[in-house]
Amino acid sequence: MSPDGDRTDGELRLDAYLPYRLSVASNAVSGLIARAYQDRFGLGVPQWRLICVLAEDGGLTQGQIVARTVMDKVMVSRAAQGLLKRRLIARSDHEADGRSHVLGLTQAGASLHAEIAPLALAYEAALIAGLAPEEVALLKRLLSRLQSAAGQLAGDVAP
Repeated sequence: MSPDGDRTDGELRLDAYLPYRLSVASNAVSGLIARAYQDRFGLGVPQWRLICVLAEDGGLTQGQIVARTVMDKVMVSRAAQGLLKRRLIARSDHEADGRSHVLGLTQAGASLHAEIAPLALAYEAALIAGLAPEEVALLKRLLSRLQSAAGQLAGDVAP
């Protein structure tokens, strides 16, 4: 093992295995933020993501939300049901596809988004406080490249 924790002998070591490290880091960050959203606003991470996507993109079908958030259909459906019950989102008929519905934020949902967004940005700022701006930019680029590579390996994206 090299001093920076990388493998030198071709042996799999979990703590040096990048997919594991990404998962652990993601779980730590998501867990921290999820507790804050759940405790203060009664929202899970999937519900918050759905609210954010609708705030950014406007009305979307559940299929569009699945594609945009990379959450599975069941997770999106459950998140939507919870938000519908709380009247944070509304469902309307899809003009072009009678089998589909469009989900959009209600005024209450938009207000909740406006209240939470500054807190989310504050969490992000605290998380990256020890990184230089160029390191943050590099991290974002590298994560995008890893996501793209994963999609290509899964056959989801053309090279």
